[in-house]
Amino acid sequence: MRKILILAVVLAVALAFIGTALAVPPGKTVEFKGGPMGKVVFVGKKHADAGMKCNNCHPKIFKMKKGADKITMKDIYAGKFCGTCHNGEKAFKAKANCKKCHKK
Repeated sequence: MRKILILAVVLAVALAFIGTALAVPPGKTVEFKGGPMGKVVFVGKKHADAGMKCNNCHPKIFKMKKGADKITMKDIYAGKFCGTCHNGEKAFKAKANCKKCHKK
């Protein structure tokens, strides 16, 4: 009985932290295909330095797994995905600053 209880606790802790294993920690980057404007580079450190934490965006705005969201610039301009913050009020406006995210 004791072994089952210990196993259940270990499993619960592992499940609680499974999402954080997929997150981009400060100091790391994730690159996405960006079409003709060039790849999009997400820099964890820049967002952490701005006071953001992974759970500010995940899983409410973005799914935890890379590639799970189909992000378009139309969606971003409409205030979805990155556009939730990058609207010119909370963070720089995505529409006016393409090269801050897109790298050739």
